[in-house]
Amino acid sequence: MPDVSSAALSFGPFRLEPAESRLRRDGQLVALQPKALTILQHLAERPGHLATKDELLAAGWPGVFVSEAALKVCVREIRRALDDDAGHPLYIETVHRRGYRFIAPVTMEAIPRLAPAGQAPETRYARSGNVNIAYQVIGDGPVDLVFVMGWVSHLDYFWAEPSFAAFLRRLAGFSRLILFDKRGTGLSDPVTALPTLEQRMDDVRAVLEAVGSREAVLFGVSEGGPMCALFAATYPERTRGLVMFGTYAQRYWTADYPWAPTREQRERFYAEIQEQWGGPVGIAERAPSRSGDPAFRSWWSTYLRMGASPGTAVALTRMNAEVDVRHVLPTISVPTLVLHRRGDRCLKIEEGRYVASHIPGAQLLELDGEDHLPFIGDADAIVTAIETFVRDTASRPAASRMLATVLVAHVSSSAAAVTPAVGRFVEEARSQLAALRGAHVHASEQWVEAAFDGPARGVTAARMLLALGRGHALKIRVGLHTGECELANGTVCGVAVDIARQVAERAATGEVLASRTLRDLVPGSGLQFTDRGAHTLGPLNERWRLFAV
Repeated sequence: MPDVSSAALSFGPFRLEPAESRLRRDGQLVALQPKALTILQHLAERPGHLATKDELLAAGWPGVFVSEAALKVCVREIRRALDDDAGHPLYIETVHRRGYRFIAPVTMEAIPRLAPAGQAPETRYARSGNVNIAYQVIGDGPVDLVFVMGWVSHLDYFWAEPSFAAFLRRLAGFSRLILFDKRGTGLSDPVTALPTLEQRMDDVRAVLEAVGSREAVLFGVSEGGPMCALFAATYPERTRGLVMFGTYAQRYWTADYPWAPTREQRERFYAEIQEQWGGPVGIAERAPSRSGDPAFRSWWSTYLRMGASPGTAVALTRMNAEVDVRHVLPTISVPTLVLHRRGDRCLKIEEGRYVASHIPGAQLLELDGEDHLPFIGDADAIVTAIETFVRDTASRPAASRMLATVLVAHVSSSAAAVTPAVGRFVEEARSQLAALRGAHVHASEQWVEAAFDGPARGVTAARMLLALGRGHALKIRVGLHTGECELANGTVCGVAVDIARQVAERAATGEVLASRTLRDLVPGSGLQFTDRGAHTLGPLNERWRLFAV
């Protein structure tokens, strides 16, 4: 008999894949509990063999005493899944008082294992600016799935924990799974400055280009969720779908977001990281069901150490806590699935509900369990939900709206004699804005407008315009706002453009004034902001807090 751990078992319209713990009917996934899958596998591997009740109980519940009633429940579930009539069986025959026999012909098809437990796929590197980003690719499914782990990561050490390896192999069973270490962590280059969300988006783009992916489903875990949300809003044309597990919108308590920790609670956690890094930091909140397992505690401790140094871990955690994507969520236009466990001790279920309720059309699936890590607890439910989502998410036409940072600069001169200087300024501004990846640039003698795919790039462009204006003896004031834009005939328009223009009108000469939306997306950039108070902006007369950069 071939090694069934690497074989698919086919009978009738069904295909059982033991290595991936899956049953399919005509290619469609069939829901079946793990114990029932185990019993079905045992029977299907031995067609014609009378499997006694004791034999099946030992196979399904090794070393544990259970009654025959548990076996009967499993067999009933299997029969329902197979549409098998106990009175006129096609697959499972009951032998009265003795056991069960699989009576259908079974074909075994050898299939390669995607990655043996403990063995990592080949690691390659993509160039993102001047930083090397480590990535791995596994599987050859029809849809690209980018997995973004939360907090810190280490690609090779993913595969040292059997439950994590099995989780990733199952994802790779229906996709081309793309994994990467964020800059400054794991196998990617260390960095002297913390990576911003914008740089992390650039890293995803670099990896996608390295593997030749035109569009992908993004799967963000915990703090990977906000980054994936920002990417999906900014690059809808490259995002086939968005999946977020155990995620959040912001990480500090506010009256309108009361589920996040207070700043005092976060400070205590930063101190814990600094003092206890090297041990299983945070395991009680992230994997309570495995927190007492010595082998898992050892793996988690080593995984964290390999992922980042104590100082880097504290700095990353502080930076992640400053991120606020509440204003980004309504601008996401791609299909979205939010998964959250009801008893999650690290991030409250209310946070998942908040995220899903603020993304147009998002699906929310609430799961049982307390574990924050997706590969701990009932990981099968997570993989099944993602597989169904990926299968049902088709490519879409080019997006007509996107998230962008809009720059509007007002140009003025003190005398008509400097009109030639304005012309030279406009010409140079067009060139330099394009070099900074500014899109849809419009420049006249009074106004300069451009859109950017990252808020920090918008700030860099604003500073460039101020310096350029000084060189031509011109008075420049700049407004920046990150919001949803519409694309019409190659032009960016919409509320975000209107707000950016109103922000520019409130800026002083020589000043860059930005909305709070931009400020909330650039933690780690080193930018400093001075509060300029709340202002009524936009066609809906909303109150927006503005900041001098």
